[in-house]
Amino acid sequence: MFRPWEFKDLMGISLLEKDLFPGTAWTFQMLADSFHSGKFYGVVCEEDGLIVGYGGVTFGVEDAEIDNIGVREVYRGEGIGKTILGQLVKKAKEKKMNRIFLEVRVSNTPAMLLYLHHGFHGLYTRPRYYPDGEDAVVMVREFL
Repeated sequence: MFRPWEFKDLMGISLLEKDLFPGTAWTFQMLADSFHSGKFYGVVCEEDGLIVGYGGVTFGVEDAEIDNIGVREVYRGEGIGKTILGQLVKKAKEKKMNRIFLEVRVSNTPAMLLYLHHGFHGLYTRPRYYPDGEDAVVMVREFL
């Protein structure tokens, strides 16, 4: 079941974020601050009360940025990330954003393929973007 984030989801999302992205995970406070900013929209996927996937997007004046997308490892390949990304992109279109940006690790081929399939393309690389020294590819999808 896919639905918008609720405040009660933040702890579960925070714990899953830590599990999926050790060393680069958003903290509970970062997630809560985004949630309460008034410029954020998040989607969770739940199965039997367990959060198995989540994603969030922050809206600026003209552009949006996908903050994070995560899916429990055992649920990958089932289209959960694809559905979450689709809902985030749809919300950015509804908000009349011109573009939507994201960063992805250069080693994360499955995520890059997902983003390419959804109309994103690479803009440039941010060298040593992640704490472990790995580069990030900045990707964008334009709505104009």
